Amino acid sequence: MGLFILRRTGVMVLTALCLTFIVFFLTNLFPNLEKLAKTQGNFRMSDEAVLSWLTNNGYMQPTVLKYGQWLGVAPGWTLERPDGTVRGKCIDGDVTPEVAAEAPTYCGVIQGNWGYSTVFREPVSAIIGGKLALTGVLMFWVLLLMIPLALIVGILAGMREGTVLDRGLSTFSILTTATPEYVSGVIFIAVFASSAVGLKWFKGTATQAMDQPTFENFFLPVLTISLYGMGYIARMTRASMTEVMTAQYIRTARLKGVSFHNIVLKHALRNALIAPFTVIMLQFPWLLNGVVIVETLFNYKGFGWTLVQAAGNNDIDLLLAVSVVSVAVVLVTQLISDIGYVYLNPRIRLS
Repeated sequence: MGLFILRRTGVMVLTALCLTFIVFFLTNLFPNLEKLAKTQGNFRMSDEAVLSWLTNNGYMQPTVLKYGQWLGVAPGWTLERPDGTVRGKCIDGDVTPEVAAEAPTYCGVIQGNWGYSTVFREPVSAIIGGKLALTGVLMFWVLLLMIPLALIVGILAGMREGTVLDRGLSTFSILTTATPEYVSGVIFIAVFASSAVGLKWFKGTATQAMDQPTFENFFLPVLTISLYGMGYIARMTRASMTEVMTAQYIRTARLKGVSFHNIVLKHALRNALIAPFTVIMLQFPWLLNGVVIVETLFNYKGFGWTLVQAAGNNDIDLLLAVSVVSVAVVLVTQLISDIGYVYLNPRIRLS
């Protein structure tokens, strides 16, 4: 197991490097850099002024070198200006050569420097930390509602295959999965929160939930995300439970007179949860990136909302940081899923 985890960790690091380099390359294409220069300077800048601004801010270097500097494995760039001052990646503003000599040589992601947001005008690390905390609260309540309901629906449907209960719950699962969040979210807002035509049951807003989450201002975004995710988990649980209930050892237990209740709880349930466990673990990266629509719809300024702002405003450093976090979450949850799968199913052996 230790060798397996070590090998998978190495693969994860290589995968993360490849994915982040692709994102870095795409975000540093010249049209994006030109848009950034005009956004920070003047939209009427000439081509010569754009090139001058990009050169003075270190954007005209080779892509591989810039990636190494951003990562923190290559020395940061420095530039001596005509007035004798020096600026650089690891230097805060224009300083004298003496002050520049005392600045660190490496200042990338590895050293904890994620860059500076051109939209929010503050360090990217501070933005990511706060937004992840807000989305973490949202994810916690979504998982708390989604997973138990999905497992209950799937188990009940799989226990009685072909019955009216099975058909009803399966139809409900398909409907929830087939309905996008932007559709169900709009319906929930119109029916339960709108003062014009709705019932006005939920008077708070998700923006207020950022400071003080309550049932009224937080339930609708949680319900919107939970319904979309629970249908898929319920269908996988139902399929797994149906397969287990037709297994030979379940038939043997029935012939021996074991009660249906004990058959489900003691014999079928653990084996039926092996496949849904993998699906549940895959919900974590989906929740982190799939909340983009819901957070934008309900104006909940979390991680997904930040991704939209970074992409829409060409905030390169913030967009790169969001990508790194997303890649890390996906890879870590896949590793946990593989390890958990082995423990749930002892028949699996790692070579």
